[in-house]
Amino acid sequence: MKNFNLLIKLMKSSMMNLPTPSNLNTMWSFGFMLTICLIIQIITGLFLSMHYCPNTEMAFNSISHITRDVNNGWILRSLHANGASLFFMLMYIHIARGMYFNSMKLTLTWLIGVLILMVSMATAFMGYVLPWGQMSFWGAAVITNLLSAIPYMGTSIVYWLWGGFSINNATLNRFFSLHFIMPFIILMIIIMHFISLHSTGSSNPMGSSDIDKIPFHPNYMIKDMVGLSFMLFFLMGTCISFPYILNDPENFIPANPMITPIHIQPEWYFLFAYAILRSIPNKLGGVLALLSSILILVIQPITNLNKIQSNKFYPINKFLTWMFFSNLIMLTWIGACPVEPPYEIIGIILTLTHFFYFFMNPLLLLLWDKE
Repeated sequence: MKNFNLLIKLMKSSMMNLPTPSNLNTMWSFGFMLTICLIIQIITGLFLSMHYCPNTEMAFNSISHITRDVNNGWILRSLHANGASLFFMLMYIHIARGMYFNSMKLTLTWLIGVLILMVSMATAFMGYVLPWGQMSFWGAAVITNLLSAIPYMGTSIVYWLWGGFSINNATLNRFFSLHFIMPFIILMIIIMHFISLHSTGSSNPMGSSDIDKIPFHPNYMIKDMVGLSFMLFFLMGTCISFPYILNDPENFIPANPMITPIHIQPEWYFLFAYAILRSIPNKLGGVLALLSSILILVIQPITNLNKIQSNKFYPINKFLTWMFFSNLIMLTWIGACPVEPPYEIIGIILTLTHFFYFFMNPLLLLLWDKE
């Protein structure tokens, strides 16, 4: 017990006295907000799991039971569902800040962050299946069927994942089990992310020297608490005033394998990747493009040729990065549109420009440095 208390004191002391760049702005508070958001997800998910039934005959009704009959069940469900959207919104802003200010120079920290993104996306997909509504069922059918594009063994992998020859009770059970355990895995990876960050020190907007640093507490502790207050206010305001604003109406209908929804689409935070998938006519090519659209972030530390860990001195980098963010927003819009003209051709153009950024940016930076 004495050793444990000593460890807590050492951790607290190292956190309070952590040397931090003196010029960090509000954009550096999103990592802290993400951690708190994940803890909220774990706590609300734990209480929801006490009343949820991972059975194809009972799953949809158990969600209704939680919302209508369980004390404060409606707010727990709303916090968990809207908290997932908030988590991805904060994560995308966090990654965008890293890209804009060239934080990928901290290579190990950046790669661990990409791993967190991938595991979080897998966790969110499995959670979306659990309500067992129409969009949950057909979304699972579409996404899991993508694995059948793998040559030779694709179909066998799909059947193994399903636990049968179609999406059934075994599928729902294993998705529930994985969805429950994976947030704890994410939490472990986040601890690795923090350790890596604290071993190298944080980046800063100007890419200035390591000499100009101040203690983390109280300056940044207060700034993080202000950001956290705004985040909680926004989350609670959404859950109380507009609890189902991000829910698909189709998901309020029980899953029916005999009736296919007119327009199948995932949650908003996957729409950009879904638009890229739809833009490739070949199934295997679409799957590879889908994976590449996210995994391409791994090559950022290699292709980023900025000599300074900031983009303040590279106007071309600023311009291209803002174009990339605009392109992602438009891809998200296209992903929610039906597969018909003119959305098809717009999706193809936006897909090409999405990948074009990662190869054009280093080339233009080389030309800029030569001038």
